[in-house]
Amino acid sequence: MADDPVFSQQPLEPALDDEQERQREALRDSADSIARLLDSVVQIPGTSIRVGLDALLGLIPGLGDWIANFIGSTILFLAVRLEVPKIVIVRMAFNMGINTIIGTIPGIGDLFSIWFRSNLKNARLLRRYTSKRTSRATLGDWLFVIGLLIGTFAIAIAAFALILWGFLSLWNMEVQ
Repeated sequence: MADDPVFSQQPLEPALDDEQERQREALRDSADSIARLLDSVVQIPGTSIRVGLDALLGLIPGLGDWIANFIGSTILFLAVRLEVPKIVIVRMAFNMGINTIIGTIPGIGDLFSIWFRSNLKNARLLRRYTSKRTSRATLGDWLFVIGLLIGTFAIAIAAFALILWGFLSLWNMEVQ
């Protein structure tokens, strides 16, 4: 079976040297650190609940969620640099998108961020899919991730505008 042409045509993945693997591990560690900072850096005293900057920044109306998501998008760029498959990057962007959209809802969004922990999920996905060497990231990969980020932020802007419109409509009904 080892002489079967189907098996002999499989290309062997080049082995990473120690320096390349150290660099990859440093990038994975960076993603883990960003995720912990955003999702679980502080433990609420007397509980086992941990919160991060994502939930805390979310308390700043409008701007806080954007800052947290901008920082969290760094994990997506690290995923491209580490040559994570595109479908996994889509999944990571989806996690960010859910957190962004629900995060725009005052109060509920912050509680959701504490529960959902999109950045920790993304760091785990990055680590899981970088255990084996894959093909190098191309310009198309980078454009794909940038497009996903722009799309995610566009959806978040639309959700925020819709919520703002709803509040203004209710306010105008009260005034009349």
